[in-house]
Amino acid sequence: MSETQQREQLHSQIWSIADEVRGAVDGWDFKQFVLGTLFYRFISEHFSSYMDGGGDFRYEDMSDDEINRQIAIEEKNNIKDLAIKEKGYFIYPSQLFCNIAKNANNNPNLNTELKAVFDAIETSAKGYASESDISGLFDDFDATSTRLGKTVEDKNKRLAAIIKGIEAFDFGKFEDSHIDIFGDAYEFLIHNYASNAGKSGGEFFTPQCVSKLLVRLAIHKQDRINKIYDPAAGSGSLLLQAKKQFGEDKIEDGFFGQEINNTTYNLARMNMFLHNVNYTKFEMICDNTLLNPQFKDEKPFDAIVSNPPYSIKWKGQDDPTLINDERFAPAGVLAPNSKADFAFIMHSLNYLSSKGRAAIVCFPGVFYRGGAEKKIRQYLVDNNFVETIIALPGNLFYGTTIAVNILVLSKHKSNNKTQFIDASGSDFYNKETNMNILADTHINRIMDIFDKKEDIQYLAKSVDNREIAANDYNLSVSSYVEVKDTREVIDIKELNDRIKNIVAKENELRTEINKIIEQLEGEI
Repeated sequence: MSETQQREQLHSQIWSIADEVRGAVDGWDFKQFVLGTLFYRFISEHFSSYMDGGGDFRYEDMSDDEINRQIAIEEKNNIKDLAIKEKGYFIYPSQLFCNIAKNANNNPNLNTELKAVFDAIETSAKGYASESDISGLFDDFDATSTRLGKTVEDKNKRLAAIIKGIEAFDFGKFEDSHIDIFGDAYEFLIHNYASNAGKSGGEFFTPQCVSKLLVRLAIHKQDRINKIYDPAAGSGSLLLQAKKQFGEDKIEDGFFGQEINNTTYNLARMNMFLHNVNYTKFEMICDNTLLNPQFKDEKPFDAIVSNPPYSIKWKGQDDPTLINDERFAPAGVLAPNSKADFAFIMHSLNYLSSKGRAAIVCFPGVFYRGGAEKKIRQYLVDNNFVETIIALPGNLFYGTTIAVNILVLSKHKSNNKTQFIDASGSDFYNKETNMNILADTHINRIMDIFDKKEDIQYLAKSVDNREIAANDYNLSVSSYVEVKDTREVIDIKELNDRIKNIVAKENELRTEINKIIEQLEGEI
């Protein structure tokens, strides 16, 4: 099955599940239940495959009593203990997705059994190194919630519809799928339900095409990196794109992310497990990146990718201690209270290694506004940290049609120039339904321009930092890359000749008409 066919089938099946519960479960909540069930199915199948060990028996057919008898034989290093140390969690045969799904339609206790299963999976990691990675994973999948219905019967009916719908998905092994099932399902659900829930889709998800470009920029010309970091991790899609583009084996110490939203933080951890990233290779923390930054002992990072929230409010100048923070102090000024964009940028710069790059999605306003933001731009330019600014097409992100920019920071530039790339034109995207998409050909073209640093009329220009300083530290791409005039070129001489011919013909016609009129008057 091709990638397009898989994606169409996935969307069709999710929509079919939605038909079963539409009108009963709010679309935004429905998203959580679908993604949670996808995750439950995956870890069940993955764990069952691990326990099978390539043998003739099937773990899913064993009884819990058989497992407990084997566990009782050895107090330590028994099959449960070893499985948790290896995979991070333990699931009994009766708790596997496939066994719960078998009787889902006829189970009067489905909702409470599901809750017990989720609690048991999380509890299995207590006291182990994986505890923090597993704890709270299913917080947003409350099988007993009134969001599923007022009565137990209603809850069970809707849960069964979702479970049986997910059971019908047939993509073989998750890891062998042509598409990112979890990410693609998330993107589809965001697209269909974010606006209805009064939420901005872009706040929760970075489109896969933009993720791919960010990662390629951050890891460009690095054979290996120590680790990769996202200070506003969202669902973890940027970090996982690095695994896909670069290979987990080339990311020596793993994936790190901080996310303030607990629901999205849980999705990011699920996403890691779904992509077979072992709990020992990732660390996600739920906290405020600007006010309580984590991973200070892990920095610096060779690659940083980020799509931070746009122009959110933060304490800024209301907290006098922040100006002394090592992340913000070098610029001598804090990002405005009403716009934290440059706070995220300065945070990323502080966490960046001397050999690495940070690729950050930014709204265009940060590159030309005055005040404190201008002073921070001055610090970045004068210290030669800005490598490239790329203008992207509009309508790439859910919830906004604004054309965003990508800021590439580097601490190892070989010259004192800043590159500007205008990739906003129609030849840099494809239109799919009501969204614009960067195809691989577009991304490859941008990367080629980024790599060569050559001036290309209407597309790219490398500007000496002294010129930028003279231009009041304006970093807007349009200030340096001339916009191509697509208006029709008119040849004035040719136009005048045409007008003369038209006038001459008009005079000839008038002469002929006058003759006819005179002839008619003579006959009268």
